[in-house]
Amino acid sequence: MSREQSASDSQLVKPARLAALDGFRGWIMVLMALDHARYFIGRLHPAEFWGVPLPQYADAVSFLTRWVTHVCAPGFFFLMGTGMAYFHAARRRINWSEMKIFRHFVLRGLLLVALQIAVENPAWMLRGIFSSESSTADDGTFSIYAGVLYGLGTAMILCSALLRVKDAYLIGVSLITILATQLFPFIFSNPRNLDSCILALLFLPGGCGRLLVYYPPVAWVGLSILGMIFGRELLRDRSHAFQKTLPASIICLIFFVLIRIWGGFGNIHPPAADNWMAYLNVTKYPPSVAFILLTMGLNFLCIFAFCRSERQLERRGAFLLTFGRTALFFYLVHLYVYGLLSAVVGMNSSTPVVYASWVLGLLLLYPVCRAYEDFKARTPPDSVWRFF
Repeated sequence: MSREQSASDSQLVKPARLAALDGFRGWIMVLMALDHARYFIGRLHPAEFWGVPLPQYADAVSFLTRWVTHVCAPGFFFLMGTGMAYFHAARRRINWSEMKIFRHFVLRGLLLVALQIAVENPAWMLRGIFSSESSTADDGTFSIYAGVLYGLGTAMILCSALLRVKDAYLIGVSLITILATQLFPFIFSNPRNLDSCILALLFLPGGCGRLLVYYPPVAWVGLSILGMIFGRELLRDRSHAFQKTLPASIICLIFFVLIRIWGGFGNIHPPAADNWMAYLNVTKYPPSVAFILLTMGLNFLCIFAFCRSERQLERRGAFLLTFGRTALFFYLVHLYVYGLLSAVVGMNSSTPVVYASWVLGLLLLYPVCRAYEDFKARTPPDSVWRFF
């Protein structure tokens, strides 16, 4: 390790849980649940894929119901990187070797991929079971789905090799992955029939044989790397790091406006019409620069707001804090909750029914997640249950 790196590490303070980030994580979990309530009960789940026209919406409510959930995936990848930086600092302080930390993250990443296949994918089939229609993978032609847990798990493995890299180099790697991702949609033409499964599994979302990939790691890992840098900033000076999120939000949103007005590189899909919905309707799979700037601008603004209201959050925000501290557990369980609710409530695309079902699902999930949070707190630090 270099002298500069050692000096940098000596500035790190003892890691501790941050209510602001737990609350923010809980907030995006709640928004994500709305998207999946809409999938199971409303029978709607638009996908902003490259190579095909973006979804069109009949009204503003329908559009905004989808649009507000765009912040979730970027928030997950960003916070994962932040958590990795915190975990790395904490384990180094109790004399874990770099190799032991690396093996931990590789194992954890592989566990996420296994959960994608064994636990998440069967949940998506519930809509088809209860409605006699095909469910995950759009029309049933795909049998292996690589969703967000696959993306997070593989991105974690990639990031585990970068834990000792200096911030300046990390910024470069992040920018390269984000900008390079914008080129692939111009090279290939058909997202449902990519010639290479390796291409789909690593770089470009799409179909290959029976495989459907939504979250290839290289397309998203840039956000996790930025999260690692933010985590290091928090460890050095928590107050200063949180203060930076407001100007970061403003800068992101300004550049989003400029890129959408320009309509060229960084959009993947330029605005299809001259109205506010067309300008906000951005490409998610893979994340365009416009998508990243918009969602991270909003996410940075939310992080700033949660930081400024951290005391109130600790007193009155148990709902969000519990969801944020049991995020993986919440994610796996909520799919089955809304899948089963679709059998009870029925499938109805009415907006009031979807929203009411969303709230009902959250009320059912809270005591379950609270019980798991209490259980997890009683387990040893190295317990596998803490992965959830």
